Formats: sequence, C-alpha cells, structure tokens
Amino acid sequence: MRRLRAAILGYGRSGGSMHAGAIEQSEDFELVAVCDVDPDRRRQATERFGCSVYDDYGEMLQAESLDLVSIVTRSDQHCEMACACLEAGVNALVTKPWCLNEGEARRMIGAAEKSQKSLLPWLPARWGTDFVRLRELVASGIIGKVFCVRRSVFGFGTRSDWQTQSKYGGGYLLNWGPHIVDTAVVLAGGKVRSVYGWMKQVNDPGDVEDVFFAVLGMEDGAFVHVERGVAIRGLPEWYVQGDRGTIIVEGRDVSVHVGQPPRPAGPADYAGTSSSGPTVTRQSVGPAVYGDEHQIYREVALALRGDRPFPVTPADALELTRLLDAIRLSDRERRVVTLQ
Repeated sequence: MRRLRAAILGYGRSGGSMHAGAIEQSEDFELVAVCDVDPDRRRQATERFGCSVYDDYGEMLQAESLDLVSIVTRSDQHCEMACACLEAGVNALVTKPWCLNEGEARRMIGAAEKSQKSLLPWLPARWGTDFVRLRELVASGIIGKVFCVRRSVFGFGTRSDWQTQSKYGGGYLLNWGPHIVDTAVVLAGGKVRSVYGWMKQVNDPGDVEDVFFAVLGMEDGAFVHVERGVAIRGLPEWYVQGDRGTIIVEGRDVSVHVGQPPRPAGPADYAGTSSSGPTVTRQSVGPAVYGDEHQIYREVALALRGDRPFPVTPADALELTRLLDAIRLSDRERRVVTLQ
C-alpha cells in the first residue's frame, strides 16, 4: 500500500520531536516536506530527512502533492493555515488548541465541508493511559454513579516564550485546557450546561493567565472541576467521586476506593462520615499519560485511508472550543455562563 505523503508546518519543539518522530517511524507515512520560517530549523530538517523545505506554506502547498499537513505552529496561526490546506485539497491535522475561538472553529469546519477533506483535531490526552483506564473503571460501575470529576495539573516553573502573549494566542487555558478540560468532560459524560471560570496571571511574564479554574455543571446534575494551578506540590491529577467509591490518580498510580456509606439505625441517630471497611485496590498505568503519538498517527492513517473514522471529530473539538470560550467569558464578566 502506498505510503501517505505528509508535511510538517512548524518544525519547532513539538513539530520537530513528537510529530516528526511519529511520522519518521511510521510505516504509513513518508515525510516529504517541512515548512518553517526559521532557517536553522529548515537546515535541521534537511539534514535529518533529506526532504524539501520551505519558508512559505503557500508555496509548499502549490509545489507538493500531499495527503496530510500537520500544523504545529503558534495558536493564532492555526485557523488560517488549516483553511489554506483544506482549500488546496489537503487533509489537515491541527495541534491543540486547534483555534482561538468558536468563530475560527466554525470557519475551519466550513472549509473542511466545502473541500470534502479531513480536518483532524489533535487532542492526544484522549489516548492518555490514565484517562483510558479511568473510562474503563467508570464504565464498570465499580464506584457507582459518578457525580463529580476533578482534574488538576500544577506546576511551579515559568516561561517567557510566545505562550505568554495574548496576541499569539498564548495562555494556559488554550495551552492546557485541551488536555484537562476535554478529558474531564468526556469522563463525566453528557453535555455541559453551566460554566463558572476564573483566571489569573501569577508568575509568568506577558499578559495572559498562567492559572485557571472552572466548575462545569453537567446536564445530569454531575459537575466537573478543572484547574491548572501554580504550586510546588499539587493535588492528585484525578479525583473521581461516585456514590459507592472514589478513584484517585497521582502520577501513574491509580487507587480505587470502594465502600458502602454507613446508614443510621434510626432517624435520630448519626452514622458518621466514614465508610465501614472500604476496599482499596491499587494499580499503575503506562507512561504515556498525554497519549502516544505513534498510536495516534496510526489512527490518522486509518482515517485517511477510509478504514475507520478518526476518534476525535471536528464536532468534539468545536464543543471544547465553546467550553474554553465560556470559561474566558465567565472570568471576564464574573458570572455563570449558560450553554445551550
């Protein structure tokens, strides 16, 4: 079977490692072109792959016969570049965040529908080993009906790159939201109906947030708590609460706590707050908690060849974009945002 002809648009840290590595080692793809505005990056790509290099993606789209362009550039560039690829008749994979807002998302979806080419959102945390195991555990019913999903990521480092500038689409809501908001909502299941968000700039330079917090109310009455915070020592990455138990994820360690809440003997009695005799099981997950790029590119190849649909749809990514927009709006207007 013919290998799919791929190009990378943006040969920086992620493009040159995660995406280039997966394509380079894949039996499904051939890396035929790299586009980057930095001459040193182009030189590195030439030395590594012996492929064609470009500093203008429009020129690359005209000169090359491509099956896929992986767009791994600044967030503010994604929409324009994805639409250009689709309009040129080339399938586009777009790294997270795939765009800045709902308007851009709908523009990209419209371009994909018009061109009848594939628009593939890169949400690698859906392949994360912790998330996959949590979905299995929740689906098994081991902790009963889930009423709260808490997802937290903390760090204490700083950065000074374009991610600290709003004009480039920087900020941790767009940078980390696709990892933690999306998976927490998918795990909870159903639609989000209300959003309360709060954002703050704490340690990073620039003009965007390095902290965000949101509480999302689900249509079935459950709620999701997501947070990217600044702390030397953080909370568990996952805390999933059900009416018969709790699942806690710290790093790669998963502990499942199951028990029956005590019942009072009579209406005037108090049974206490601790479960009697809970059982605890412990297990660990694989290291790829933010997904295995090799596995994801295999899914991309299957989708492009028509063997099966890509697991993440543009509609999925659009819904995530609407949630991130709502968190930002809630913070700006200091109110709960209702979603339809």
